[in-house]
Amino acid sequence: MHWKEEIIGFLRSCKCAMRGIAFTVWSQRNFRIHLVAAVTMPVAGVALGFSRLELALLLLTIILVILGELFNTALELTLNLIESRNHPVVGAAKDIAAGAVFATSLGAIGMGVLLFGPYLLRFLRRI
Repeated sequence: MHWKEEIIGFLRSCKCAMRGIAFTVWSQRNFRIHLVAAVTMPVAGVALGFSRLELALLLLTIILVILGELFNTALELTLNLIESRNHPVVGAAKDIAAGAVFATSLGAIGMGVLLFGPYLLRFLRRI
């Protein structure tokens, strides 16, 4: 395959990926909430003077939550296509996927407490 075709194929893949993210943004309320946190928390971390390691941990945590939401949405859509009626196995699979996102979100809250806590305590002591 010629290198120009490789680049065009890559750009088409990126377009599909962005279309999937855009679909999730517009169709999933929880994704939008996580997206707000994904934008504001790094800004807050930089403003508080996070180290590069702290910012890296924060970004990894954010990526895990975003990935969880994207996979959850993809699974829900696929299961809805396969089985439109309320099937107990489909319901269980959706609940498990939602539970994975919930567990990841709880982990993200814990990471946030560990990362932001010391900075917030220092700030509160100055007041």
